[in-house]
Amino acid sequence: MEKQELLEKIAFNVVQGRIEAEDEGFDEGLEDQPAVTELVNQALDQGVSPSEILVDGLTDSMNVVGEKFEKGEYLIPDMLAAAEAVGAGMDILTPHLLKDGVESKGRFVIATVIGDLHDIGKNIVSIMIKGAGYDVIDLGVDVPADKIVAAVKEHNAPYLGLSALLTTTMRNMQEVIDKLKEEGLENTKVCIGGAPTSPEFASEIGADAHCADAFAAIDWLKAQQAA
Repeated sequence: MEKQELLEKIAFNVVQGRIEAEDEGFDEGLEDQPAVTELVNQALDQGVSPSEILVDGLTDSMNVVGEKFEKGEYLIPDMLAAAEAVGAGMDILTPHLLKDGVESKGRFVIATVIGDLHDIGKNIVSIMIKGAGYDVIDLGVDVPADKIVAAVKEHNAPYLGLSALLTTTMRNMQEVIDKLKEEGLENTKVCIGGAPTSPEFASEIGADAHCADAFAAIDWLKAQQAA
């Protein structure tokens, strides 16, 4: 298979949410055909540049997924399946990218704040951002402020995402931001999200951004990179 055809097939299978050959995909008749895992390995075996596979095969295809989501053609499970396919490809590519001196786009620490056990939104953002090429350190749910700040410090993370689904727990985001400042980590950019949060609340507690969903978080990160 020629390089361009391989890259197009990788991108197609990301949009189909197919990780391995046994996966069905959204269209009929794809089962048992090579999917992202097999095609990424084949591309590497044929000498295709890991960075080309990353950009032309994996990450650009998520733009198509985003458009389908915005048009209502894809639901959240469809979007997650595509992001997980990108994540599987990234797991294969990462050692090759590091060997070639291609660094990740940055470390992103994410957590649901203390007192809150909801993780669906956080997990969606986590998977999508990993698929966009960032190193994601997911601390889970019900995470104390001290632990979040320690993780930011340990990983020297330039980005932090905080999630909360309750009006009673979203206030705990303030403690995290205050502790970041106390530790001299005010340069870490913080985005918040979750049903009760808003741009006004983000501004009130000193967060850098409010992201309504995973695509908004990715757009925000792109803007930070471009700044």
